[in-house]
Amino acid sequence: MVASRRRPSMIWLTAVPLGLALGGPACAGDEEDEGSIESIVVTAVRSGQLVRDQPIRVEVVPDAEIEENLTVAPGNLTNLLNELAGVRMQSSAPGLGGTALQLRGLPGRHAQILSDGLPLGGAQTDSFSLMQTPPLDLARAEVIKGVASAFYGGSALAGVLNLVSRSPEEKQSELLLNQTSIGGTDAAAFVARAPRESFGYTVTGGVHYQSRDDLDHDGWADVPGYTRVTLRPRFFWGEESSRRIFATFGYMQEDRRGGTLAGRTLPSGDPFAEALHTRRVDAGAVAHFAAGGTRTLSTRWAANMTDHDREFGAMRVEDRSANVFAEATLAGEAGEHDWILGAALQYERLHTADVTGVSYDYTVPAVFVQDEFTPVRWLSLAASARVDAHSDYGTFVSPRFSALFRPQDHWSVRASMGTGFSAPTPLVEDVQARSLGLLNPLRGLRAERASSVSIDAKWAVRPWDVNVSVFASEIRHPLDVLAADAGRLELVNDEQPLRARGSELLIGFSTSALHVLANATYLDVTEGASDGGRRVAELVPRFSAEVAWILEDEELGRIGVEVQYTGRQHLHDNPYRSISSPYLEVNALGEVRVGSAAIFLNALNLTNVRQRDYHPLLRPAPGLGGEPITSVWAPLTGRTFNLGVRLEL
Repeated sequence: MVASRRRPSMIWLTAVPLGLALGGPACAGDEEDEGSIESIVVTAVRSGQLVRDQPIRVEVVPDAEIEENLTVAPGNLTNLLNELAGVRMQSSAPGLGGTALQLRGLPGRHAQILSDGLPLGGAQTDSFSLMQTPPLDLARAEVIKGVASAFYGGSALAGVLNLVSRSPEEKQSELLLNQTSIGGTDAAAFVARAPRESFGYTVTGGVHYQSRDDLDHDGWADVPGYTRVTLRPRFFWGEESSRRIFATFGYMQEDRRGGTLAGRTLPSGDPFAEALHTRRVDAGAVAHFAAGGTRTLSTRWAANMTDHDREFGAMRVEDRSANVFAEATLAGEAGEHDWILGAALQYERLHTADVTGVSYDYTVPAVFVQDEFTPVRWLSLAASARVDAHSDYGTFVSPRFSALFRPQDHWSVRASMGTGFSAPTPLVEDVQARSLGLLNPLRGLRAERASSVSIDAKWAVRPWDVNVSVFASEIRHPLDVLAADAGRLELVNDEQPLRARGSELLIGFSTSALHVLANATYLDVTEGASDGGRRVAELVPRFSAEVAWILEDEELGRIGVEVQYTGRQHLHDNPYRSISSPYLEVNALGEVRVGSAAIFLNALNLTNVRQRDYHPLLRPAPGLGGEPITSVWAPLTGRTFNLGVRLEL
C-alpha cells in the first residue's frame, strides 16, 4: 500500500491464519496488540464478538493482505480468494471465463456470498459475480466453511463469504491504473469523505477492459473479451452507540464475448458464438438501534435485479432474476449468555419468456435463534437454529453447534457441526456454462439437504503459527445435469449423496520484515456414478499446496514470491484424458513506493503452465449440450505480466 502502516499481528482469526499468496501472513504478536486480527469484531455470525472469542470458526483475510493482492487483479476478487486454504476459484463457464467459489470441494452454487452482511448479489451467486467485483474498497473478507443454513438459510451448504467494505475514516481517496500483457486495462477509483456531523460516505467506481484473444491460434478465444463499468456509493450515519445506519446501492454492466473469432470455425466447420450481456442493480441497508440495557435492535434489507442476455451457439436467451431480503433481530446479554432472536423473509424470482418450465418464484419466511455461552474461561459454546418455511418445498429446520476449547496457553481447539438445505434452481454450473435454453422443464425435484462436521486446532508461539483442520460434508439429493433427447439437458436429483472429506494444514512464520506462509489441502470428494457405484468428483484436486514469501519495507516497498502446486483432477467428459496432470505455478510481486504513489509489477505463472500443452481446448465433437470445448483444469493464458500505479489523492 502507499501509506506507511503497521502490519497487523499474526493471527489471525479463530482457527486458521489467512495471509495471502504474494502477500504473506500478518505478523505474529500478542492478541491484544492494536490492529491484531484476533481483535477484529466478526460480522458474519451477527454476535459481534472478537475473533479470538468466537466458538464458530471464522477465517479472515485482513486489509493488509487485500492491498498487497489488489495489484495482481484490480478488476475482480478471483486472485485474492484463490489463495485461501481449502478455497479454490474453479472454472465453471470456461467459454466466457466464469469461475465459481469452491469451498472444500463443494459446488460453487452452495457458497453464499454477502457484501457487508447483505446478499447484494442475490440468494445464489452466479459464475461471474466475483469476476465483476473489484476489491479496491474491500477492508477484509470473512469466511465460514461448512453448512451455514442456521445463519443464512438456503444456498449456504458449503459456507459463507462476507466481503466487508472500508468505512470513510479507514482509507484515503485513491486512484489505480493497471495494464496487463494480455490486453487487460483497469482504471478504478475510491473516494472517501470522513464522517462530519455523524455522516460520511465512500464511492467506488471503475472501468475495466479485456481484449478477446486466441493465444493458441486454433480459432477459439482462449481469453474472452469484456467491457465492464461499476459504481458503488456507500453512506454511513452514526450517533455514538445509540444509532448506526449504513446504506448502499450499486450498478454494474458488462458485455462479455468469447467463442470463435471472425472468419474462424470449430472442427465441424461451423462458427460458434458465446456472449453474455449483464446489467445489475442492487440496494441495501443495515441499521442498529439501542433498545434499552444491553439490548440492540438490528435490521437488514437488500434488493437485487439482474438482466442476462446469453448467446450460446445459435441459441439466445434473455432472463431476469430478482431477489428481496429483509431481516430483523433483537440481541442482548443474560449472564454468561449472548443471545439473538430474529425473523427473516427471502423472495427469489427467475423469469424467462424464452424457455418453458424453468422460471420460478420462491417466498421463504424464517425465524432463528442464536446463543453463545461461556461457562468457564477455557470453554465457549454456540448454538444456532433456524426454521425456513419454503413456499414450494416445505419447512426446514437447520441447527448448528460449535465449541471453543482453550486447554492451555498457545492452544485452541474448535469443533462444529450443522445441517441445512437448498431449494432446486436451474442455475447449476453445467447450465450456466451453456444456456437455460437447453434445459427441459423442471419437474419432480427435491431440495438438497446437507450436513457437515469439522475439528480445528491451532498452536501459536511468536513468530510461529500452526493450524490443522479435518472436516467432512455430505449433500443428499444433489442436483445433477444429464443428457436428454435432441441434445437437451435434464436437471435431476442424484440418489447417491455427494461426500467431501479432507484436511488442511497452514503454517505461518513472521518477523518485522519477512513473512512466510505455507499451506496444504487434501480433499476426497466422491459422488454417485451412472452404474450405481461411486466415482471421484471432477475438477477437484486431491492435493494442493502453496508456499509464499514476502520481504517488505514500509517506506520502500515489497517483493514476494509464491509457489503453488495443483494436484491431479478427475475429468469426466474430456475426450483426451480422464485425469489431469499436476502442475506447478510460480508468481512474483514487486512494488516500489515513491511519495504518494506505489508502482507495481507482477509476474504470474512464470512456469508458463498452459492447458493446451497437454491437450487441445477444442473438442473433436460437441460434448454435453453441444459444448464445443473441454473443461478448464489448468491456466489458459500462460505467463502473464501486469504493470500499474496506485495514487493517493
